[in-house]
Amino acid sequence: MAATPPTTPLGLQGIDHLEFWVGNARSTAGFFASHFGFDITAYAGPETGVRDRASYVCEQGDIRFVFTGALAPESEIAEHVRLHGDGVKDVAFLVSDAEAAHRGALERGATSDREPETVEDETGKLVRASIRAYGDTRHTFVERSAYSGRFMPGYGEAPLARPCGPDVGLRIVDHVVANVEDMKPWVAFYERVLGFGEMTRFTDEDISTEYSALMSTVVEGGEGKIVLPINEPATGKRKSQIEEYLDFYRGPGVQHIALRTQDIVGAVRAMRERGVRFLRIPDTYYEDVAGRLADLDLDWRTLQELGILVDRDHDGYLLQIFTENVMDRPTVFFEIIQREGSRGFGQGNFKALFVAIEREQERRGNL
Repeated sequence: MAATPPTTPLGLQGIDHLEFWVGNARSTAGFFASHFGFDITAYAGPETGVRDRASYVCEQGDIRFVFTGALAPESEIAEHVRLHGDGVKDVAFLVSDAEAAHRGALERGATSDREPETVEDETGKLVRASIRAYGDTRHTFVERSAYSGRFMPGYGEAPLARPCGPDVGLRIVDHVVANVEDMKPWVAFYERVLGFGEMTRFTDEDISTEYSALMSTVVEGGEGKIVLPINEPATGKRKSQIEEYLDFYRGPGVQHIALRTQDIVGAVRAMRERGVRFLRIPDTYYEDVAGRLADLDLDWRTLQELGILVDRDHDGYLLQIFTENVMDRPTVFFEIIQREGSRGFGQGNFKALFVAIEREQERRGNL
């Protein structure tokens, strides 16, 4: 008799937060406040009754990052940073019922990372539970419908003020990109365990340069609110950006996070003024794209001045730009994106982007 398929719904509603484990949480939170324009909204540490870590919550629009550092050398956080450097530990999902989501994921073959836990304070209760994902990354299911406090119990007022600077205007997490050695089992994991569907797929013919290539599959869930591209390296003449990441991160993990804005020109100008460094795109790119997409009513001179890329698909167009790596190791970077109908990922920009990335790899001696 065939086994009865799992029926427990997961109820994924979107990305709740991303938690980074870092060497110095205070400094990292300060960097994202000063450079990316985040507000530091909550803090957990010895002053709030948390003895083993310090965590700062940074928010902008509907984006929530948590930066956590260890308070002791034997901490699992310290070990994670020793192995991987600063990086994303947790891509957390908002759910209607965390215990049910955890149970449903285990029924579908997930491995538990943290059993369901209810935490309470005077403002209500929050329920969370976690499963393991690629490498040392995890997914936490967060149920916060009965909680109205700062982020979650154990957090209080942040001791850091937001540095002065122009508003950036970042709104939501558009997508979170993972680098893995082999994407097939992880595409299957998201389809089987979390009920995601395949959105699009890119082969090494789509994403390649003279020297390197990669392959990617994009999965989405939560009624399209959670989009997770998964990359793997492909054979090339030299080391690809994915191989460089896997070498320096010591395994699979989150490579970059795309943050959406409604005004990318204003956002990039503000971020440049705040000190954010972006990848440099050859001027020849704009000679080509301005001719290819000449019917779009865009300020091409400003886009070239700021280094913003443009691409179009059958649904509309998008504008995007990529930062340099923001951690000491060449691992994590950010994409700023504005969508005008397009649901794509800038396929027409892949070659120009990869040439820019390879230029930085060559400067580091890693190409």
